[in-house]
Amino acid sequence: MKGKPVHAPVSGSGASRATPYAALSLKPGREKSLERRHPWVFAGAIARVEGNPLLGETVELRSADGEFLAIAAFSPNSQIRARVWDWKPREIDAAFFEERIMLAAHSREALLASGITNSARLLHGESDGLPGVIADLYGDTVVVQLLAAGAERWRDAVADALARLPGVARVYERSDADVRALEGLPPRSGWLRGAPLAESLIVEEHGLQFRAEIEAGHKTGYYLDQRDNHLFLKDISRNKSVLDGFCYSGGFALHALAGGARSVTAIDSSGPALATARANAELNSFPEYASKAEWIEGDVFQMLRKFRDQNRRFDIIVLDPPKLAPTAAHAEKAARAYKDANLLGFKLLNPGGVLMTYSCSGGVSPDLFQKIVAGAALDAGVDARVEAWHHAAADHPVALNFPEGEYLKGLVCRISG
Repeated sequence: MKGKPVHAPVSGSGASRATPYAALSLKPGREKSLERRHPWVFAGAIARVEGNPLLGETVELRSADGEFLAIAAFSPNSQIRARVWDWKPREIDAAFFEERIMLAAHSREALLASGITNSARLLHGESDGLPGVIADLYGDTVVVQLLAAGAERWRDAVADALARLPGVARVYERSDADVRALEGLPPRSGWLRGAPLAESLIVEEHGLQFRAEIEAGHKTGYYLDQRDNHLFLKDISRNKSVLDGFCYSGGFALHALAGGARSVTAIDSSGPALATARANAELNSFPEYASKAEWIEGDVFQMLRKFRDQNRRFDIIVLDPPKLAPTAAHAEKAARAYKDANLLGFKLLNPGGVLMTYSCSGGVSPDLFQKIVAGAALDAGVDARVEAWHHAAADHPVALNFPEGEYLKGLVCRISG
């Protein structure tokens, strides 16, 4: 990838099809979201199915008047009944996936050539025109998630196109996310292309190194979306006491150490994740890291309460829990958990301290998250102001016609001194 230009082929674009696709005709008035180019069609918008499309097959979307609207993938088991591939009549074939994947890879070339990192999100689903396809590059290895029926049907085409990218030696699949069950799909993991790895994958980020646990870790093995936010913490950590809740493999904790933090307390409920974090600290050979870092295996909520009872205080607290609300239906329960964690976080800050708090839950909007954090500050009895909004790194783009792609939101809050 690095330093090698990628050019998308034009063959296949706008190609006609001899045998017509099956079609989904929408109810009157339900074409408006598609006219605004939102890529999802829900089951309740469909009036009838013409033909007998199978799971993941390509279908045409038509208005109640029979007007062509889009080409999409059919998902009969999901409430999201169709996901748009393209807005013009065309063949959906291997050449289509090659074209989209090469265009997406080309847009990440500057990041990979910058020296900031050797890893990047190559494909970010709908925002790169490939609904249900997530792909992360770690050095010469791509880890792909196929999370929707259409993506599943075109597994081989996606794997082939990824394997043909310059510098890619192998492709591994981590399609084991819970959302596949909503599509009627079983979990799948394993090597798709190339020889399996003989050693650990190393993510390089801001001069630090991290092991990516692609077979057993969270998501695709590492949280690439927090790259810029890791650097933000590094820049404000000098001589500060830092608490990293939900530390996983140590992305925030190690950047705080690299930034000269006076002390770092890192907590995670997963023993293997914590072991990886400690190994990453050793991998980076931080001087005296053992005396500066405290690694705690335990429930973060319980440990925050314990620290409150012990009257422990910190200058900076990072709260980056796993996804608590995958859909809006889970938002109410998740809101209680987010408020509990942030209330405790505010209580544990020294005067003038900073809370960096995040939500990766798609079911929690940025507005709702800010209201939750504001309520937590009120109940904690502190005056706080927002000094920055944090988002996913730029290789996790959000299409303007698909605001749902903005899943990661973060607030940097400072309490009064």
